[in-house]
Amino acid sequence: MTAPACSNTIDQNENVIEAENPSNPLPSIAKPIVVSTWNHGLEANKVAWKILRENGKALDAVEQGVRVTESDPDNMSVGLGGLPDRDGKVTLDACIMDHESNCGAVAFLQDIENPISVARKVMEETPHVMLAGDGALTFALEKGFEKTNLLTDKAKEAWQNWLKESDYQPVINSENHDTIGMLALDNEGNLAGACTTSGMAYKIHGRVGDSPIIGAGLFVDNEIGAACATGVGEAVIRTAGSAIVVELMRQGKSPQEACETAVARIISKHKSLDNLQVGFIALNKHGEYGCHSVYAGFNIALRDQEHEEMVDAKYEMEWD
Repeated sequence: MTAPACSNTIDQNENVIEAENPSNPLPSIAKPIVVSTWNHGLEANKVAWKILRENGKALDAVEQGVRVTESDPDNMSVGLGGLPDRDGKVTLDACIMDHESNCGAVAFLQDIENPISVARKVMEETPHVMLAGDGALTFALEKGFEKTNLLTDKAKEAWQNWLKESDYQPVINSENHDTIGMLALDNEGNLAGACTTSGMAYKIHGRVGDSPIIGAGLFVDNEIGAACATGVGEAVIRTAGSAIVVELMRQGKSPQEACETAVARIISKHKSLDNLQVGFIALNKHGEYGCHSVYAGFNIALRDQEHEEMVDAKYEMEWD
């Protein structure tokens, strides 16, 4: 049994972006539009949509949108309240990318509530793409961000319970790695994307996933489209997941087809798929979107002129 299709792809051949002329796609059929991962995307989309509806930039929309999830202490997979690593430290990864291929990222960042905004500062105020660890923290403090204790009582209790039976080993399952990724197309026809997470629960201290890596957790090419990933980051990194999705769209595939092909590639590259949940979302210059995942259960939040809803992704396998 499969979920409803996650796609608004146009069927007419004349409306497909041709690979041989990617820099001149037809006008968008749906703009503005914002799509984001998982149920927490609904609230994040509301903030992003307000910016887009008022003719704001896609870049501002995705940054401000995912900040909502980063600052939600009840969300245990992103920002404040995120589940810690096995040493009890909450470490954050994030990246952001605009329509001019500018990008910024932070990895292994501690004590800062909104890493996506630090990533944007890296993009706009340094010659670099990524800062990590203590260097990222020092930079954030220099830019006026305040230190925050990210380990909430709820997350601390969960970590302490895990310690009792953990054998000090990281846990990989379907619940502990749901990043928020967000893609937006604004009224000017420009794309942007953001991706932010507290990473895999109880990971080894120092582990960095796909979320801050341009081309893995997120990729934007304003000629074609944008994509982002969620799930087990190691699998996404191994396949340069989001860049692959965008390149597949460049070759003429719809966002839905591109996500399906990228998921198939992940499946083909891994001998074991035990708990290997990965999902992709994609958005092209037309405002067509798609999503697909390895296992059932992935969904996205959609907001455009006509819709404000959750959409279930198609998938390859049911959980045992």
